Formats: sequence, C-alpha cells, structure tokens
Amino acid sequence: MAVRADRANASTRDRAGGAGAAAGAVRPGGTRRPRIRRVGRLTPYLFLLPYLVLFGGFMLAPIGYGVWISLHDWDYLLPDKPWVGLDNYTALFDSESYIFDDFWMSMRATGIFTVASVPLLVVFPLGIALLLNRAFPGRNLFRALYFAPYVLGVAVVGLLWRYLLDPNVGLANYLLGLVGLPDDTPWTNGLPWAWVGLVGMTVWWTLGFNAVVFLAGLQDIPRHLYDAAKVDGASRWQEFWHVTLPGLRPIMAFVVTMTILASANMFGQSYLVTNGAPGDETRTAIMYIAQEGLRNFRMGHSAAMGFVLALCLAVVSVVNFRVFRHRD
Repeated sequence: MAVRADRANASTRDRAGGAGAAAGAVRPGGTRRPRIRRVGRLTPYLFLLPYLVLFGGFMLAPIGYGVWISLHDWDYLLPDKPWVGLDNYTALFDSESYIFDDFWMSMRATGIFTVASVPLLVVFPLGIALLLNRAFPGRNLFRALYFAPYVLGVAVVGLLWRYLLDPNVGLANYLLGLVGLPDDTPWTNGLPWAWVGLVGMTVWWTLGFNAVVFLAGLQDIPRHLYDAAKVDGASRWQEFWHVTLPGLRPIMAFVVTMTILASANMFGQSYLVTNGAPGDETRTAIMYIAQEGLRNFRMGHSAAMGFVLALCLAVVSVVNFRVFRHRD
C-alpha cells in the first residue's frame, strides 16, 4: 500500500510539473510567467482570402479591363484595337462628336425616369409599411401580396405590361373605353404616356422590396419613444415627424440611394415595353450603352459612357448620404 501511495504521489508531481511547464517558466520570485500564444500576422488575411479572390476576380479585374477598353478604339470582332487615350471620354463632351447628342439624350431620359420614379418608390412603400406595421386580420397575407411582384423577372414583367399597355389591343385602353374614357392612349409610343407607363410598371414591380425594408426599420424603433410622445400629448402626425422619421433616417438613406441607383440603371422596362419610343425619347443611358457596344461594336465608347454614368451616380450617392447622415 505504501508503494502504491508513493507511485501515485510521483505521478501527481509529474502531471503538475508538466502543467507548470506548459503554463510557463518559473520567475526568480517563485511565480510563473504565462506563455503568450502568438498568432501569425497573415492569419486574418487567410480568412479574407476567399472574399478577396472573388472581389478581385469579379470586381477589380473587370473594372480595370473596362478602363483599358475605354482607352482604345475597341471592336471585339477586329484584331487591331488602336490606342486612342482619352478620346472616347472627350468625345462625350464634344458637341461636334456624333455620339454627343445621343449620349446626353439618353442621360436626359435616365434623369427623367429617376426623378419621376424615386419619390413614388419612397413615399408609397413608406405608407404601405406604416399600414402593414399595424395589427389587423390578414396582415401577413397583405405583406406577401405586396412583395410578390418583386420576385418576378424583368422579362416577365416587361411582357406582361407590354400586353397591358399596347395602344391597339392592350387591356388598359380596353378598360378605359368601357368606362367612357379615351381608348386610344399611346402608352408605349407617345409622350408623356410612355413615361407614365414605364414609371407605373416599375412602381408596381419594385415597391414591395422598399416596403419590406421600411417595415423592418419601423419594427426596430423602440416602442418607449412612442409611449413618451403620447405622454407629452403628441398627435399622430407629430409622432410620425418627430419619432418615426428620425428613427428611419439610416433606412431612408439606404432606400433612397438604392432606388436612385436602380432607377438610373433601368434597361429592361424600356427595352421590352417601348423600345426607346417615341423616337429615342425613352432610350435610357444603359440602353444606349448596350446598343453602342454590342450592336455598333464600339466598345471603347460604350466603356467610357459607362464610367461617366458611374461617376455621376457616385457623386449622387455621396451627396445623398451626406443629406441623410445621422444628426444627434
């Protein structure tokens, strides 16, 4: 029994000695110095490597390649692609250039569509979100119904509204005729009706997404702020103006910015419903860029126009975030 006890004590001392060695060396005063585990400096970058590879391959590389194309007279069907420097950019601002009028007309069309659609895609979804944030029977059903059109592709939406708005056989003019209104409205080939049709179909198609974003923002506003406002005798309008809108400031910045970017990049609706008609009045910048590059084989001009449009949108986004930045 004594032998076994000695062996057990020796084993305990060995384990304690191993633990002490693992914990660190003994200082002169008798205390142990903890061992510091050093992490390699490259470890964080190894975790970021998959994202950096994707970001570099699908973002930075195409941007760099696009800049390179914009500096050449680039026809992808021809072997020679002469260097032209900044000529493709200066041509966009030269009134004597053949692309000057067409490009700025397309930018004008993009501006008209953006100015007309963005306020509607902010006000209507916000109102719908305020209604859907209240408790009433069937609330979840209405939430799904408002969001449902957003899951449709642009091709489906375009063909659907092309049939509804057709001036000759469209359902819209047919219903207007039934109630005694003019049944020959040129929804797809006359102004301003073409813009009314394009903006209307876009609002119907995409307001559900903005409404869901606003709804999430409303549910994130602390309830005690509304209770405090009621105690102070605030009306519904005062609650909305002094509690709801300030609470939605970051959400509003996101929604407005994303809606501006989406509207400025509108292509499918105009291409499928009006095909730029009447004339080229509804041909947006993205539509003209695609035609210039893919139909006319002038990729250099197309790339330059794309970067000019991107620069304009970047400026608008910065201004928008400065307007909606948080104020204490």
